[in-house]
Amino acid sequence: MSPPVARHSYREATARQRLAGLLDPGSGEELLPPATRVTSPHLAALELPVAFDDGVVVCTGTLGGRRVLAAAQEGHFMGGAVGEVHGAKLVGLLERAERERPSAVILLLDSGGVRLQEANAGLVAVSEVMRAILSARAAGVCVLALVGGGWGCFGGMGIAARCCDVVIMSEEGRLGLSGPDVIETSRGVEEMDASDRALVWRTVGGKHRYLLGGALEHLDRRRPVDLDTLEREHRHLARRLADFGACRDGADVWRAAGVAEPGRLPLLDTAAFTAAVAAARRSDR
Repeated sequence: MSPPVARHSYREATARQRLAGLLDPGSGEELLPPATRVTSPHLAALELPVAFDDGVVVCTGTLGGRRVLAAAQEGHFMGGAVGEVHGAKLVGLLERAERERPSAVILLLDSGGVRLQEANAGLVAVSEVMRAILSARAAGVCVLALVGGGWGCFGGMGIAARCCDVVIMSEEGRLGLSGPDVIETSRGVEEMDASDRALVWRTVGGKHRYLLGGALEHLDRRRPVDLDTLEREHRHLARRLADFGACRDGADVWRAAGVAEPGRLPLLDTAAFTAAVAAARRSDR
């Protein structure tokens, strides 16, 4: 695999560089590498450019000496969009995890959603990824999503991320169902001005998701796949709607959550930000 890049450049790195930087040095072994020429038949039929890895890298490796399986979406190819082969590689990795029981499956997600060019095949692929994530978790395998790439994590992959045990986001990461451009196109600039970067990040960015409890800072939390977990998630969502349903902006949510000087949150470094969120949560008890 490619040599690791400096950790601070994760957002600009390629999928292989991200994996090389994450896993223990020299431990990564790519499955279905470009030499196998596994490409999308749909793109070829439409005479569109193909990638020999179909925009996702899957591999085995170790992290802190523990064996893991990992995948990284390549945002530089079609915005990390999911097609039939792309999704099948993710499903195959998760099914392998269910058989082999590694310490974890780590998904480095960077995707705008499903490829429109592959339509139903892409939608089916995303649904199969979701099923495979839940099946691996039910078998006792921890599945983690890392979101910090340039495209964020939207569409079907936004749902898939929330099917994981843990979602870990960088400040630059973005996570949601519909991306800002999609919202602006369908609902107008009054609903979401996609060019307003500050608005986008305080709506779907890493800090906002962390404050709402949708992103975590550690790896050792698992969510059992059972009825109790589902009911707890629904109670959490009901409380979120009751607390923040009338808010029009991320800053309004932060204020309602009890954050002192919410306008400063985007400017705080990680330590100061987590301390501010912890203080708000303590005051809410």
